[in-house]
Amino acid sequence: MDFVIVVVVLALIQFIAFGIMVGRARAKYNVAAPASSGDPIFERYNRVHMNTLEQLVCFLPAIFIYSHVANANIAAGLGVVYLIGRLVYLRSYIVDPASRGIGFLLTMLPTLFMLLASLVIVIRNLITG
Repeated sequence: MDFVIVVVVLALIQFIAFGIMVGRARAKYNVAAPASSGDPIFERYNRVHMNTLEQLVCFLPAIFIYSHVANANIAAGLGVVYLIGRLVYLRSYIVDPASRGIGFLLTMLPTLFMLLASLVIVIRNLITG
């Protein structure tokens, strides 16, 4: 479980770092708060940050549930894939939003796997008692 906690802390730090990047882009591209639009590059940083928040809503429960009902080491490994996916998503989205697919898949697939596998395991446990 310690590895899962490390991954979760890194995911939260990554989210904070993406927020800092939004702040820097806001200053660099002269987008005064509370505006959330203006320069296209600022908007890309902002969208990556918001998408990461949207992904965290599913990822965090998924990793904890899967680590509890299945295997914490596998959950941590899938969490590392998630973290790498977020970095790939950031880099590709800033360059060209149309190229974000691989980063998105590296983020979404581990989360979906953990959620669906957890559901199957728990239903199986309920049926078999």
